[in-house]
Amino acid sequence: MNSRRGGRGGRGGRGGFTLVELLVVIAIIGVLVGLLLPAVQAAREAARRMSCSNNFKQIGLSLHNYHSAYDQFPQESTGTYYFSPTSNQNSLSWIVGTLPFIEQQALWQQISNPLAQNSDGSVRTPPFPAMGPVPWDTNYTPWLTTVGAFRCPSDPTVGTAGQTGLSNYACCIGDAIQTTHDGGVNTLGVVTDPAVKSRLRGVFEPRHVTHFRDILDGTSNTLMCGEIVTDAGNLEINGQPKFNQQDPFFFDPQICYSDNVDPQRPQFWTDATDTGGADQRRGKRWADGRPMYSSVNTVRPPNKESCLWGGDGADGTLTMGSRHQGGCHILMADGAIRFVTESIEAGDQSRATLPKAGVPGEQSPYGLWGALGTKAGHEVKSLP
Repeated sequence: MNSRRGGRGGRGGRGGFTLVELLVVIAIIGVLVGLLLPAVQAAREAARRMSCSNNFKQIGLSLHNYHSAYDQFPQESTGTYYFSPTSNQNSLSWIVGTLPFIEQQALWQQISNPLAQNSDGSVRTPPFPAMGPVPWDTNYTPWLTTVGAFRCPSDPTVGTAGQTGLSNYACCIGDAIQTTHDGGVNTLGVVTDPAVKSRLRGVFEPRHVTHFRDILDGTSNTLMCGEIVTDAGNLEINGQPKFNQQDPFFFDPQICYSDNVDPQRPQFWTDATDTGGADQRRGKRWADGRPMYSSVNTVRPPNKESCLWGGDGADGTLTMGSRHQGGCHILMADGAIRFVTESIEAGDQSRATLPKAGVPGEQSPYGLWGALGTKAGHEVKSLP
């Protein structure tokens, strides 16, 4: 007579895992997850980095198309002169001009025509003038808009409701500190510093028009734009500049770095003093043509300190940076996207930049990095 209560291998038995076998399987799964997670994270960052590169490529194409249409690059710090309180004080960024060339025609139409609507949806009488008010006016809806093509997917900072829109891409204004805030031209369009052209050596010159023909060093050897970190208010040196670093800052910029960087945490400032208000953050106000918001220079290597002589409308060191590991993307004048590391050769960092008197034709003191930022220095240096 056959028993209905057979053993594990019998006809009537039911197979199963022992506790030891189950623990071994769980351990193996845990090891595999531990091995795969870093690879997954790396793959995700690689995808974000590729997306960022594609965004920058589109911006490069928009600049080339703008030049094809108007025979010049969009101007950094432009707009309507300060003849009335409703003007934008000649303070719009280069990004505004690229909008129709980057599939943002609807936003461009709002800006380029009078807009009779406040940001809360109420009717405005009289309407905002064509080309809008000052770029920090939070009652103007276009300035509050964040355009996806201007954001790096690796940057986690999220905009605050009611504040101006964000951007991770800025134009290069050369290898100098001084007069980069207004290009020696005031808000009425009057030239106040005739010697400024000896210092403004980038593809973009604030309140001055530039063309492809000005790039004598070759478009493949000249940096046109670079990434910036959108500041989240946590005192990172590659995010928020240090304000009010007045003389002798122009003659020894190292004073700002040595006096204000936390020696225990060299990626952070020591305190929040002179780092601006909630809306005065690096990467905010994409429509603002003042250096802190939409410009970079090739003084400090990527992800290093930024320091300003005065407040958020002043000039200073405007460092590139990103949330990508070890460096940032740059856009060359020929439209190529390159990734530069924090260790790029940057010359004599103890040297102050070109003096206010101007030294026409002087070689950039910042090595390869500085040479890439100048368009006509006859320093034909290129990235490897």
